Amino acid sequence: MRATARQISFADWELMRQRDQGIRLEPLLEAISGFLDDQRDVIERVRRDLVRGLKQPDSGRHGLTATQVLRSLVLMRLKNWDYRELRERIADGLTLRQFTDFYCAPVPKHDAFQRGFIRLTPQTLKAVNDLVVRAAVELELEDGTKLRVDTTVVQTDIHHPTDNTLLWDVVRVVTRLVRRLAKALELRRIKGFCDRTRAARRRMYEIQRMTTRQRHEQQTRIYRALIDIAEEVVGNARAGLERTRTMRGKDMFADMAIEELRSQIEHFCGLGDRVIDQARHRVLFGEQVATDEKIYSIFEPHTDLIKRGKVRTPIEFGHKVFLAESAEGLITQYEVLKGNPPDEVHVASSLQRHRQAFGRAPQLYGSDRGFFSEQNLASCKHAGVKVVCIPQRGGKRTGRREAYEKSVVFKNGQRFRAGIEGRISVLFRGRGMKRCLAEGRDRFELWVGAAVLANNLMRIAAMLMAGSSRRRKAA
Repeated sequence: MRATARQISFADWELMRQRDQGIRLEPLLEAISGFLDDQRDVIERVRRDLVRGLKQPDSGRHGLTATQVLRSLVLMRLKNWDYRELRERIADGLTLRQFTDFYCAPVPKHDAFQRGFIRLTPQTLKAVNDLVVRAAVELELEDGTKLRVDTTVVQTDIHHPTDNTLLWDVVRVVTRLVRRLAKALELRRIKGFCDRTRAARRRMYEIQRMTTRQRHEQQTRIYRALIDIAEEVVGNARAGLERTRTMRGKDMFADMAIEELRSQIEHFCGLGDRVIDQARHRVLFGEQVATDEKIYSIFEPHTDLIKRGKVRTPIEFGHKVFLAESAEGLITQYEVLKGNPPDEVHVASSLQRHRQAFGRAPQLYGSDRGFFSEQNLASCKHAGVKVVCIPQRGGKRTGRREAYEKSVVFKNGQRFRAGIEGRISVLFRGRGMKRCLAEGRDRFELWVGAAVLANNLMRIAAMLMAGSSRRRKAA
């Protein structure tokens, strides 16, 4: 059963009274808690996701409430903890029990938090962020007069992909799953399937340890052997599935586990076909494979290859993320992009979304030169932006353009734009957004959305604390 909030017990009431004895939340968490108490629409959005797909959501054992899920997720990203540390900190701390709405109730195991978080959809978390920004506007904490935008790359949790390591991944993962299937069917081994992990590992290491000269002379021969091994493993795995198609487990739960193993084997065999085809075309035939057809990991097949011209990181593996930040540090827009689109395509859409959130266009729009195009300058002027701070990219500047980029207004706008670089650094270092440890595209977007939500709540809390401090001084 998923409730919006938990019923308060006498023990909870006694714990609440501890505030009078000096046991209080740290000021930032207290401000966030007070802000979230007023956001009933946010809690309702989370509750809908938790009960999504349940036949009888009002019956059954009590699970985490919507309030507990949301507050625990925010706390996890604020402190950049993993699931185990989150559970331990909440269980051991009186103040964190208050913040996450557990009070004296038992704190579940760490995997219960993970199951609760992945029930949320990326669309819900984006809607929650929009509601939080709208609440900040209603509280007059942000007026939307300035907007700065940029893109960054959030990495997926994969090793650096090479053809030989991808082929090795296919062999070892498919072999491991076939072993588990044989164990579930209570068989010593599946007839016709041979363990080729040792041979594949040996050839993978041979390729890894080759010198440049050896690669020209021996690489093709060893790659051909490794590709043949991978093809054999994938083919034998499919044949094994066909042979054991009618076999069943000893009970219903065993049958469910067997079906899950079968689906996983089919999934990784399909990815293995793509890896084998890619290696054959690239290494044996010397052909180029289109970027959108490449696979960089069998564990995160949605991963994109991103080239941004950075000296330290010429190639990155993950997803490009668009961010738009207001003058007060609120991330008013974010989007996980598909592929590596040019930055300039986001200007018009970001202005439109800003107008929807604030009712008007920003007076100042700042970005780096990657967003420059004459069409974007015209779009900003047409939308009503007074100061457009987008440096020209390439080409010879006209005298008028050069004078404008040397003006005080433009330089101040570019100084303001540089602030988003610091915000990205905070999201990376403090909110864990640099590398996504969750699996799958949807959970990737959840990871980014949770980091943005934690940032926005921290900024709102800081502004609320600063406002109350000014009022106390005035009094």
